[in-house]
Amino acid sequence: MNDAESYKIFIYLSYMTTLALYNLKGGVGKTASSVNLAYLAAVDGMKTLLWDLDPQGSSGFYFAAQPAGKNDSKKLLEGQTAIGSLIQETVFEKISVIPADLSARHADLILDEAKQSKKRIKSILAGLHEYDLVILDCPPGLSLLHENVFLAADKILMPQIPTTLSIRSFETVMQFMEDHSLDIEKVLCFFSMVDHRKNLHHETMQSFYKDRFFCKNYVPYLSDIEKMGTNQQPLFEFANSSYAAQCYRDVWAEIKKKVQL
Repeated sequence: MNDAESYKIFIYLSYMTTLALYNLKGGVGKTASSVNLAYLAAVDGMKTLLWDLDPQGSSGFYFAAQPAGKNDSKKLLEGQTAIGSLIQETVFEKISVIPADLSARHADLILDEAKQSKKRIKSILAGLHEYDLVILDCPPGLSLLHENVFLAADKILMPQIPTTLSIRSFETVMQFMEDHSLDIEKVLCFFSMVDHRKNLHHETMQSFYKDRFFCKNYVPYLSDIEKMGTNQQPLFEFANSSYAAQCYRDVWAEIKKKVQL
C-alpha cells in the first residue's frame, strides 16, 4: 500500500458526519429526536456528540448535563473558548454533550459581529476529529444561526407534524434555502407526533410520501415519548420494548440508509 492509498483510507476512517435537527416551528419533536437518534447512533457504535444550540437546554437536561461555566454558549460562538473544553461525557457509552445556556439566545447577534459569520459553526466543528457523528439540536426560527447550521450540516433532519401549518413551514424553509443558494438536497424530513385518530394526519402524510424529501417511517404521538422529561432519559432507557422505541429505530434505520452512515 502506497502513501496515497493510506491517506485516502485515513480520510475515510476519520470522516465525521453532522446532522442538524431543525424546524422553523417549535414543538415538533426536535429535541426528543435529537436525544433518541444520538442514543441509537451510539448503540450502533458511533462516537456521538450532541451539541445543544437551543437556549432552553433540553437536550442537555435529558442527559443530566449542566453548563460548567457562565455564558459558555456565547464564549464558544465568539471564539473565546475551544469546543473541546465544553464537551461533557454522559453516563452512556459513546455519547457526549455540549449543553446550552441562556447566552445561546444571543447567537444571531454574536454571529453577525463575527468574521465569516455564516460559516462560524462549520469552522468550530472543523476542530473536532474524534467523533463519528455530531447532532445539532437547533432552536426554531430562520436566522443567521440557522444559515450557519444549514452550511455546517451534512444533512438537515426536519421533524414535521402532518398538519397544514407544519407543512407550510417546510415549504417556507425550502424557499428560503433556494433564495439563498443553499443546498436543498441536504433536507430530509420525517413525520413526528402523528396522531392516528386524525384523518388530516393520514391524508397529509400520504400526500407527501411521494416527495423525495420525506421518509416513509414516522414517530407517532405517544405518552412514552412525553415521559422522557419525567425520567430525564432517552426513551430506550425506560421503554426499550415500546412501540415508540421501535418507531424511532425504524426512522433511524431509514435515515442511516439515506445518509449512508
